[in-house]
Amino acid sequence: MTITAADIKIGMCIEMDSKTYLVVDFQHCKPGKGPAFVRSKLKNLENGYVVEKTFSSVGQKIEQVRVERRPYQFTYEDDLGAHFMHTETFEEINIDKKLIDNADLMADGQIVEVMYRTDNDVVLSAELPPIVDMEVTYTEPGIKGDTASTNSLKPATVNTGATVKVPLFINTGDKIRVDTRTRAYYERIK
Repeated sequence: MTITAADIKIGMCIEMDSKTYLVVDFQHCKPGKGPAFVRSKLKNLENGYVVEKTFSSVGQKIEQVRVERRPYQFTYEDDLGAHFMHTETFEEINIDKKLIDNADLMADGQIVEVMYRTDNDVVLSAELPPIVDMEVTYTEPGIKGDTASTNSLKPATVNTGATVKVPLFINTGDKIRVDTRTRAYYERIK
């Protein structure tokens, strides 16, 4: 389906130079002189690189790619990549780990959204939920008096083996929530 630059939205997939891109961010700009344009950040779904691209709002055609998101459950990982099972049909697929953002935050049994290109049924990427619950398996002990208002962070290893930065009051054994988009500590689970 062909669209114009004015139709671009966050989360939309487009095709440029025979590669599929996900629109991460966009901004419509109308300068005092000259035609309007759209400044965008696009993520290449083949290699994960983010590029900036400017489109003219006047007459430039862009090819939109139809995608479908399907729920899959992470089952295990081996030399071939990450293995997933569809939550309704029980179909199993294998996805290269480079197609999964922050794959080291993915725990066994984690539900992810797998994005398929509908015209050729090719896997484009797998996305973790925005917030995941994890258990801290190791971090330096907190010091009495460290409070939530402290802006200092320390490294902590979580149950998937990933390392995230947490506030000083977090201890080994605490359950926390982590933002998978930024790898940032979100909150402690009581």
